[in-house]
Amino acid sequence: MDDHAYADAMPHHDLVIIGSGSGNSLLTPELAGLDVAIVEAGTFGGTCLNVGCIPTKMLVLPADRVVAAADAARLGVAFDPPRVDWPAIRDRVFGRLDAISEGGRAYRQHQQSTTLYEAHARFVGPSRLSLSTGEQLTADRIVVAAGSRALGLDVEGLREPDPARGLHTSDTVMRLGSLPPRMVVIGGGFVACELAHVFSALGVAVTQIQRGPSLLRHHEEVIAQRYTQVAANHHDVRLRTSPTSAVHEDGVWRVHLDGDDGPTHVEAEVVLLAVGRRPNGDRLDAASGGLDLHPDGRVVVDAELRTTAPGVWALGDVSAEHQLKHVANHEARIVAHNLAVDLGRTAGPSRRTDDRPVPHAVFGHPQVASFGATSAELDAAGTPYVTATQRVGDTAYGWALEDTTGLLVIHADPAGQILAAHCLGPHASTLIQPLVQAATFGQPAHEVARGQYWIHPALAEVVENALLGLPGQSR
Repeated sequence: MDDHAYADAMPHHDLVIIGSGSGNSLLTPELAGLDVAIVEAGTFGGTCLNVGCIPTKMLVLPADRVVAAADAARLGVAFDPPRVDWPAIRDRVFGRLDAISEGGRAYRQHQQSTTLYEAHARFVGPSRLSLSTGEQLTADRIVVAAGSRALGLDVEGLREPDPARGLHTSDTVMRLGSLPPRMVVIGGGFVACELAHVFSALGVAVTQIQRGPSLLRHHEEVIAQRYTQVAANHHDVRLRTSPTSAVHEDGVWRVHLDGDDGPTHVEAEVVLLAVGRRPNGDRLDAASGGLDLHPDGRVVVDAELRTTAPGVWALGDVSAEHQLKHVANHEARIVAHNLAVDLGRTAGPSRRTDDRPVPHAVFGHPQVASFGATSAELDAAGTPYVTATQRVGDTAYGWALEDTTGLLVIHADPAGQILAAHCLGPHASTLIQPLVQAATFGQPAHEVARGQYWIHPALAEVVENALLGLPGQSR
C-alpha cells in the first residue's frame, strides 16, 4: 500500500483525547455529535479514581477510626484492640471503584460517537498519533490529558517498582494481598504521609524515611514540624536520612540508609516508593507533534490551555503546575468551553486560567490543608503581611475534642486581604474552605469574621478567632 492509500485508510477523528481521567469529563453537551476517540493506556478513569485521591481516602477512613478508638481513653471510653480485616477493607475500596472504572469504560466503548483505543499514544507528526497497537490516528483537534506517573528512586535496588517482590508505588500498594509485618515508606510528601498513616494504623510496623528535616517540608514550618511530631508518635520516622541501596533476600528488603548518625539499615517485607510523580509529557514524543515541554516534563500551555501545536490542548497533571484533581477538573471545563468556541458551537470569548488560590489537603493524621504562600516564601518575596495563629484547643469545640495539636495560621496583607492559610487538625480540609472563598473573592478578614454568624460552639470558630486575631483587625 502506498503512502497515499495508507493515509486514506488511517482512522481520522474530529477529536482525540489522550487520557480517560479528567479528559473524559470534558465531553459536554456542546460537543455532542463529534466523532471522538479516547486513548487510554492504563485503567479507565485515570489516577484519582483508580490509584489516587479516592482509594487513599477510602483507606484513610478505617485508619482514622482505629486512631480515634485508641485515643478515646482520654475521654473516658475504652475499646478492645481492633481486629483489622485487611481483605474486607481493601475489597470495600476496589469492589466499588473497579466497577465504576469498568462502567465508564463500557459506556464509552459502546457509545456510538466514541471510539476507545486501549493503547499508549505518541505523536509522530502534527495532529498525528501512533498507538502501541500499531495503529495510527489523525484528528482535527487533540486534547492531551495523559496525567502523571509515580517515580522510582535513583538508588541501586529502588529504581523500578517490583510488586512481585514487595517493592511498590501507590499504584499497587493499596491492593496488597495481605498486610505485611513491616513496611518502609520512602518519602515525606502527601502520598507518603497518607499511606504511612493508613498502614501504621492498621497494625503494620512502619518506618518512614525522609531526607529533609521534617515531613511535609514544603508546608508552613510550624505545620510541618507539628505534623512530624504527631506522626513520630505513631510510627518510626527517620529524618535527614536517605536510602543508599536496597537488597531483597528471602522475602525481606534490607534498605541501607545514611543519615545524621551515619550508615544504618532497616528491614521490611514491603517497601513503598513515595518520592513524587512525573508528568507524562516526556512519553508523548511531544516534539514530533510540535508540543514544547518544560524541563520537568510538563506540556507547555498558554492561559487558554492551548499547547504550542495548533489544534492541541492539554490539561491536568500532564501540564499543570498543581497535580490536583480539582485543578484538572477546572481545566477540563475551560478546554471543553474553548473547544466549543473553536468549533462555533458556543459563543466566545474563550475562557482562561487565572490566579485564584489553589488549596490542597493531606489526609494523614491529623489532616493538613493549605493554600497560598508560607511565611518563608512571603519573607523571601519581600511581601508585607501580618499573621495570626489560632490553636484548635483554645476554642469551645476544641476543648470538647481535647485537641492538643491542631492549629490554623492565616497570613494577610496589612489591609486585611487574606493571602494564605495553613491548617492542621480535625477536618482541616473542610475548615479551610471559608478562607479559600474569602481569598478568592477578595473579602477582607474583618468582614468575613464579623459580617456573618458563626455557629457556637462549632469547630468553625477556629476560623473566626484566627481572623479576629490578625493584627489591625478590630474585634
